[in-house]
Amino acid sequence: MPKKFHTTPPPGFSVCLHSDCPLGMTCLHRTAYEAMIEESEFMQIINPRKCTKDQSCPYYRSNVPVTFAKGFTNFQKRMFPEEYKKFMQMLITKFGRNAYFQQRRGDVCLSPKEQAFILETLKTVGVDEEMKFDEYFDQVSWYN
Repeated sequence: MPKKFHTTPPPGFSVCLHSDCPLGMTCLHRTAYEAMIEESEFMQIINPRKCTKDQSCPYYRSNVPVTFAKGFTNFQKRMFPEEYKKFMQMLITKFGRNAYFQQRRGDVCLSPKEQAFILETLKTVGVDEEMKFDEYFDQVSWYN
């Protein structure tokens, strides 16, 4: 399923109730609570006893935007056929056939981890040239 990106909390996003948490100003779970308290009839709440209110909190999610990418249609044009065949097969093995073509066309956004895997796969198949994705944009990462 393609990832949908939101500028406001996506439906069902868990919220944190700790108003006294020092990380609350930069945590998406806390800022989502502030946004959803006014609009939502129901909210999914993180168990307050499981939050640690410090850097080790397992639920902390930074609100700093990260760089996502879309599409890599230009890669094939700049690779030898055998390189591209290996590259494509490795990505299909990792993501699946349909997901590979959705990613290639730019139908879905690529997280920084997915971008790193794809670029590492290029190196694995022997591509020395630096390749760029078709499009880049900064977005808050609600899920990754």
